[in-house]
Amino acid sequence: MGYLVLADIHANLQALDAVLAAAPEYDAVLFLGDLVGYGPNPNEVAERLLALPNLTALLGNHDLAALGAIDLSTFNPVARFAAEWTARQLSPESREYLAALSPRLDLTDVTLAHGSPRDPVWEYLVDLDEAEPNFAAFTAPLALVGHTHVPRTFLVTDGAITLPPSNAGAVLNTASGRAIVNPGGVGQPRDGDPRAAFGILDTDEETFRFERVPYDVGETQERMLEAGLPPSLAARLSYGL
Repeated sequence: MGYLVLADIHANLQALDAVLAAAPEYDAVLFLGDLVGYGPNPNEVAERLLALPNLTALLGNHDLAALGAIDLSTFNPVARFAAEWTARQLSPESREYLAALSPRLDLTDVTLAHGSPRDPVWEYLVDLDEAEPNFAAFTAPLALVGHTHVPRTFLVTDGAITLPPSNAGAVLNTASGRAIVNPGGVGQPRDGDPRAAFGILDTDEETFRFERVPYDVGETQERMLEAGLPPSLAARLSYGL
């Protein structure tokens, strides 16, 4: 079965549309949270996501912020401004949909978490030291996470944790060991590559493939500035930061 794996769309409609146009054929969609926040089109992105086939979706910290469910003092001033703006834009339908989601789901063969398995809302899973306790926080052979906006794989083989390649085009053999995989961010990449990131999980072939696709960054930036969102948020999209 083929899964389109998405994370951190952040209300970036142009990036999401580019991913959907570039993605190979798939049977279902796994979305790892942060549908909204930062970007200019929260409701349009929600509508687009809900139209995808066999969707399983998570709640992210920026989704919680837009719902007023977390203390915005934990956000930096720019992120807080964007969260407050997003909260004012959300339609009742988008708000109702987000409120029904969870930041972690344990499926039959995969655990989904926005941040990490042990802290699905807040933890940024970046380093090997953080990975080790997280493998103890789930039992499935594979966990998919988001939140960092950076493609990353942690793989356990013979008791050791390694960092296999996670660049565009890299393919992980999911049968080679237990793994935690982050596909990277669709709408606000932070690895120095401005292209939208996503992944393809094939459970028949037992592979996870990392993908990137360019999108119209300028159009997203124009929409952000027209909406009154902070210019710094728009500028960072050009650099993937």
